[in-house]
Amino acid sequence: MKLRQVTWFTLSLITVSSLLTACSSASSSSPPATSSSSSSTGSGTSGTASGSLKTGLKVFVIPKNLGNPYFTLADSVKSGGALAALNTLGETGSETSGTDATPASQLPAIQAAITKGANALIVSATDPTALCPTLTSAMNRGITVVTYDSDAPACRSLFINQASTSAIGTSEVDLIAQEIHNKGDIAIVSATASATNQNAWIGYMKTELKKFPNIHLVTTVYGNDDPTTATQVTQGLLQQYPNLAGIISPTTVGIAAAAAVLDTAKYRGKIALTGLGTPGALKKYVDDGTIGSFELWNPANLGYLAAYAAANLASKKVTNAAGQSFTAGKLGSFTIGSDGTILLGPPLVFTKSNIGNFNWGF
Repeated sequence: MKLRQVTWFTLSLITVSSLLTACSSASSSSPPATSSSSSSTGSGTSGTASGSLKTGLKVFVIPKNLGNPYFTLADSVKSGGALAALNTLGETGSETSGTDATPASQLPAIQAAITKGANALIVSATDPTALCPTLTSAMNRGITVVTYDSDAPACRSLFINQASTSAIGTSEVDLIAQEIHNKGDIAIVSATASATNQNAWIGYMKTELKKFPNIHLVTTVYGNDDPTTATQVTQGLLQQYPNLAGIISPTTVGIAAAAAVLDTAKYRGKIALTGLGTPGALKKYVDDGTIGSFELWNPANLGYLAAYAAANLASKKVTNAAGQSFTAGKLGSFTIGSDGTILLGPPLVFTKSNIGNFNWGF
């Protein structure tokens, strides 16, 4: 598809301003340390019913890493994310992880959550396989495992997918193609080399690039979802490929770092940049012409949906079988698809014409 404005699902448009105005001050889920960062404690007792769901379930939300603003938005109470949903449902919710987006940093938090008696784990996987021995062990003990944002397909029951994997990958190529007039060298600034979602999107990008024979992907580099590293690898691209026409960065950390590097008279408007970002972080770059367009879903809604899915699964109101439906509060009804996947909805393309309508981000 060429550049097109995909419609944000209706409930996001209705609720986004009121839910996310406090994003910049939300600190409940991003401390500088390595352990549990926030909690939302319900008033119920595990095993008692709240409507059709158990209350007091001990649910641990385990993002790729703490201190990552994307996951702060996805998880925190103030943004209306996962912990807000768990609080509404009367569950005991805590966010915990390491500070690096690596299995070595994330695994101790998962293991600690299991030791603390978790009923459910909501995990954004730093690796599709490295977490599996621990997550499989948890499932064998009766602990519900739901992944969100980034999957570990072999060791979870449900995956909350932020948008169609193919649509994200293909649309980012279509956006950059329009920016560079269907010709030139491009590069990708990804997160970590093992990130499931990043690699899946990049796979679809490569397929979509076959439609553009005059666009050449010269390399993929990895910023590890760290601003300093992402800045360094972007600078390296510009030195190694002086004729670069465009960059795709399918990570909110990476695109913000790349935008800061390109926001100079030397590069602004000459090297196109697109990917996945938030309006709060990128508005200045859209306004000054460093970025023409980018896209994203609502991270808070992603976490919110993951919490409802975990509570329904842990309460045995659904399994991971395709075709079953449940209601996720303000977001409405969702149906479990093939491979235990639940789709949040389509992303929104942000441009200069609409970015001023959105005040959330970081």
